[in-house]
Amino acid sequence: MKKLIFLLIMIAVLVSKSYAQKKGQGKIDSLFAVLKAAKADTSKVNTLNNLAIIFTNNNPDTSIYFASEAQVLATKLNYKMGTADSYLDISIATASLGKNEESLKTINDALKIYDQLLPIGNGTKKTGSKSKILNQKALAYNNIGRVYSNQGNYPEALKNYLVSLKIREEIGDKKGIAASYNNIGLIYVNQGNFLEGLKNHFASLKIKEEIGDKYGIAVSYNNIGNIYDDQDNYPEALKNYFAALKIDKEIGSKQGIANCYNNIGIIYQEQGNYPEALKNYFNSLKIEEEIGYKYGIAATYSNIGNIYYAQGNYPEALKKQFTSLKIKEEIGDKYGIANSCNYIGIIYTKQKKYNEASQFLNKGLSLAKDIGSLNVINESYSGLAALDSSKGDFKRAWEHYKMYIITRDSMFNVEKTKKIMQIGFDKKEAVSKAEQEKKDAIAHKELQRQKLVRNGFIGGFAVVLLFAGVFFRQRIRISKEKKKSEELLLNILPSQVAEELKQTGHCQAKTFSMVTVMFMDFKDFTSVSERVSAELLVDEINSCFSAFDGIIQKYNIEKIKTVGDSYICAGGLPALNLTHALDIVTAAIEIQNFMLDRKKEKESKREFTFEMRIGIHTGAVVAGIVGVKKFQYDIWGDTVNIAARMEQNSEAGKINISGNTYKLVKEKFHCVYRGKIEAKNKGEVEMYFVTNPQQSIS
Repeated sequence: MKKLIFLLIMIAVLVSKSYAQKKGQGKIDSLFAVLKAAKADTSKVNTLNNLAIIFTNNNPDTSIYFASEAQVLATKLNYKMGTADSYLDISIATASLGKNEESLKTINDALKIYDQLLPIGNGTKKTGSKSKILNQKALAYNNIGRVYSNQGNYPEALKNYLVSLKIREEIGDKKGIAASYNNIGLIYVNQGNFLEGLKNHFASLKIKEEIGDKYGIAVSYNNIGNIYDDQDNYPEALKNYFAALKIDKEIGSKQGIANCYNNIGIIYQEQGNYPEALKNYFNSLKIEEEIGYKYGIAATYSNIGNIYYAQGNYPEALKKQFTSLKIKEEIGDKYGIANSCNYIGIIYTKQKKYNEASQFLNKGLSLAKDIGSLNVINESYSGLAALDSSKGDFKRAWEHYKMYIITRDSMFNVEKTKKIMQIGFDKKEAVSKAEQEKKDAIAHKELQRQKLVRNGFIGGFAVVLLFAGVFFRQRIRISKEKKKSEELLLNILPSQVAEELKQTGHCQAKTFSMVTVMFMDFKDFTSVSERVSAELLVDEINSCFSAFDGIIQKYNIEKIKTVGDSYICAGGLPALNLTHALDIVTAAIEIQNFMLDRKKEKESKREFTFEMRIGIHTGAVVAGIVGVKKFQYDIWGDTVNIAARMEQNSEAGKINISGNTYKLVKEKFHCVYRGKIEAKNKGEVEMYFVTNPQQSIS
């Protein structure tokens, strides 16, 4: 029987061609040669465990077989280090198969033995060195983090990943440190904290490049690509995915290749290239089913379902999502289950099966809240708002939409959100400090009065004069600081909002039924930024944005914010007016003229220059303040999203406006109708180019 099993294992090795290339095949052959000649001793246990490690990702069942053989022999020999290592190998392989509870149990068995074996101080034991045991413990905590991450328990996952990182830093394990940074980055991204996620992934990539870890470099490229994808930066995302795919093919990492195909498929899907997306998804699915990678299989079925949904094939989309959901429930993937529930609820909404839609969307929301996943919570609220709107329950739709906006903004600025609406505290603290100083001064004055009586009128009078000087100087200083604070506040917030904040300590969010929003963005910013120094880049952006500030101020337009190379402003708030659309378009033309003049000037000096795309839309928004420190006045609503789509569908040097804005400015400006153009997630939208007197419209 054992010979038969061994034969089957050898067949599995031969079938796994992609993994058995170059050095990988040589290592496998070498280990099998050692195993064949090995006696039943600790050396054989180590060889079996090493084979288990090799097959962990590509063939977890084979990995479990070798680890189990190692565990039996190690127990027989009372070789505790070998027993602990086999438990660790089994735990990692069972986690790959989605057997999370079994994985946790086995890993805890391993940790108990490692703790027993860990030498005191710098000593060693016969069973292994302190460094090796600590390395295995770090790997164990890393796997615990992985299991919790699979279950969507991100706080516990992060806790264990950080324990693993600390151990690896203690023993100077660079490869392990890079892996920990990678895993920590994944958790932050799943929680919606993209900035911390990117920071950790780049830290991981840097170390991997230093030590030449090709497999790890591919993983980092994939994870960085995911973040660029979340930011709709598709060229950068694809660049990273293809770089990862090339490396994974070189080293024969089947799971890595499958992940790359999946990620590339997602980009093509988001770009509307469904045939290419499906081609990549099916390539991924084939490999995932071949290696039994259940998490990947579930994710790919879900992605294929999303393609069918986008094509309007709702029955087939539903079928794929339920297939995905079933696998996720089998492996206990709470994050995945919540996602699938949302997708299914959205499909049922399209089919007008409202009860089923509500059931799945609310289940998705509940699970997402349990695991603390902001991005899934965000999708749940979006789906519920769409469901309520389809049912005609607009009041409830508005409530869910508000929660969607709050969660969305929280997702992109977690730290800011943690402190949200603590506005006015700095001002109150300054007032409190001034009052305390005044009380202290009065107390001090009373003390001087008593001295006056004792020491005589002349001495006391001198003290009073001295105190008065100090007191008035203090008042002048406080007055200057207060003026400075108010000027700073007015530089950050509109005057009406700043006044409300000063009076009440908070600012009430308001709905504006008609405002005009303008998005501006530099064309080819990413490619230009790669060719010039950071100092020159920032200097140019500052020069342009400063000019924009001056222009919009002339037309009573409110600057909302800048995000990277994007500049966002709005007319018609916080003070209502009837000329906001005309003001915005006039300012847009002046800004484009500034950019044209600057381009000529820069080109004459052979310096780099930018071209500007502008998009404008008119509609309703909600406006208010978010944050505590570095807080800002911001706007939300579908109008903002459509204005962004206007900019994305504009062209360099041109001003693209929506049909809503056109109706308000057509009497004053000549506009060229572009037809109904598909805007991402918005369907077809009427668009017009505004004629700029300095530039012809093609």
